[in-house]
Amino acid sequence: MTTFKEIQGRNIRAVSTDPANPGEGEMWYNNTVGVLKGYLSIGGTWASGGNLSTARQSLGGAGTQTAGLGFGGYTGSNTSATEEYNGTSWGPGGNLNTARRYIAGCGTQTSGLAFSGYAAFSPPPVGTNATEEYNGSAWTNGGNMGTARYLVGGCGTQTAGLGFGGTSDPTVYDSTEEYDGSAWTAGGNLPTARTRTAGAGIQTAGLSIGGTPSPTSNSTFEYNGSAWTAGGNLNTGRNSIGASGIQTAALAFGGPTGATEKYDGTSWTNSASLTTGRINLAGDGSQTAALAFGGGPPATAVTEEYTDPVFATQTLTTS
Repeated sequence: MTTFKEIQGRNIRAVSTDPANPGEGEMWYNNTVGVLKGYLSIGGTWASGGNLSTARQSLGGAGTQTAGLGFGGYTGSNTSATEEYNGTSWGPGGNLNTARRYIAGCGTQTSGLAFSGYAAFSPPPVGTNATEEYNGSAWTNGGNMGTARYLVGGCGTQTAGLGFGGTSDPTVYDSTEEYDGSAWTAGGNLPTARTRTAGAGIQTAGLSIGGTPSPTSNSTFEYNGSAWTAGGNLNTGRNSIGASGIQTAALAFGGPTGATEKYDGTSWTNSASLTTGRINLAGDGSQTAALAFGGGPPATAVTEEYTDPVFATQTLTTS
């Protein structure tokens, strides 16, 4: 049997007080309290980040945990405001040309893509096919989507974007569109028409996560650049949530309880919940370093940062 020393290169030491700065995987015996302890992973955790300047929900997001982008949304009326996150706080960016909520986004802070949404309420809500590209300071108009809609799932980059599902009352769409940096073309249809679905990944390896119409779905679909196939189901069916990461390492978060789940390309496992449960939020980043911001109702400015793994001192027991 392999011993601890063979794995770590040292024996478990006996100490009277826990070490001040233990290393990852380090173990020791605290002879003052008579227990074995270790500095081990406790999984992923959410921590508070800097609040958005303006509370909003139904906004779009792009970028990473330390270079995030939030745009559009609803503050009591549609907004065109853009904010940029530096890992600590949000600052103003260039305004969208078309103020709208229920907007989809992807890309990076300096090369973002915003598309779909609705800009007017007639009623019923009127979807838009408008697409805009961000260069780090200003938005310019890009090629329009083939179908005007809102509550669309999105992922990818500014020059290789993917938009899928959505609605333009009363129609719910199963159609997918692919963006090449100038124009949208048709892709493979989702197996099931849906709206309020979250997106992660890239154009040739995308994910559609959860959604509606009723009943709220727990299904995941995987895109290979031409067709969608069924993936592993969420443990908790949800819609209007955030997502980050890639097809084989994704994170889904949000809903009334703030539930968070990790995807490995086959199945979902539960992780730490958001501190503030909410829907209609935006998300970006990776599976191990994600950013969740905004959402509601009511509209909130809350920003949270996810880190996985997080290490902490734990008392070790046998069973």
